[in-house]
Amino acid sequence: MSETGHKPDPDNATGGQMPAGSQPAFPMRRSLFRKNLVTALLLAPAALWLVVFLVLPFVAIAIFSVGERAPEGGYQAALTFAQYANLPARATAFWNTMVLAPVGALACLLVAYPVAYYLALRAPDRWRLILLALIVIPFWTSLLMRTYAWMYILGGRGIPALLAYVGIEDLRLINTPGAVLLGIVYGYLPLMILPIYVSLERLDRRLLEASADLGATPVSTFLGVTLRLSLPGVMTGFSLVMILLLGEYLIPTLLGGGKVFFIGNALVDLFLQSRNWPFGSAIAITLVLVSVVVLIVANRISTRLSGARRVDLI
Repeated sequence: MSETGHKPDPDNATGGQMPAGSQPAFPMRRSLFRKNLVTALLLAPAALWLVVFLVLPFVAIAIFSVGERAPEGGYQAALTFAQYANLPARATAFWNTMVLAPVGALACLLVAYPVAYYLALRAPDRWRLILLALIVIPFWTSLLMRTYAWMYILGGRGIPALLAYVGIEDLRLINTPGAVLLGIVYGYLPLMILPIYVSLERLDRRLLEASADLGATPVSTFLGVTLRLSLPGVMTGFSLVMILLLGEYLIPTLLGGGKVFFIGNALVDLFLQSRNWPFGSAIAITLVLVSVVVLIVANRISTRLSGARRVDLI
């Protein structure tokens, strides 16, 4: 007991200062608020871009699709699903797109996989970047210019003129489904090569060595190890090319000559020529739904393949 007869106050034992562990949480809250504010400001331009150029146009197209065509063309407010009932009127465009899009993506895959395999597992290190540049650099040029080049190659002064010198005449290459398929493979090949290359480049080489040590043949090693572990990249490239081909317009127009009609050609005709905006919007919504289905299926397959870590070596 002190001389004054008072007991020491435990609350003032620290000289009126708060313990170190009981500091106010305001500085921490301010730091968290500033961090969230900075994150929001960084995301704001991208979010604004998505809203203006993706969400709002999609909402407008959805509204147009349940309307009617005005007498002078364009859009007239209404609430009807007659435009969706008229989708069979463009059955040819849907058929060509649903056939040539997956066939074109598959053709790109058949060409891209050997190229990506060589770049990732066989090409010398000093040549790898050069070969990748040769694949990517043509993709920097306009697709229009590259497609016009193929028009000249497949036209009367290109390959047909060369074949005429050896006696092969009246061979028509341009304005055919084959010409469209060739243009698709050439135009979208880099988009298929790069995802497969990344998947193969990350492959653990020790698995290949273990497979060989266990007596597996090269074919068994490729099917059981290399191909299986590269399937996520294959699915990524296939779905990317497939979705882009669903809306392709330029290649069928230039190399198909109006004889190979895609959904993209139908949309241009409906919006710019006949000015039937509701019907064109209904086709566009259907195309978006098909693209979403392709994305969902590809994502589920890729997720399952990525989660399967077991590899059968023999």
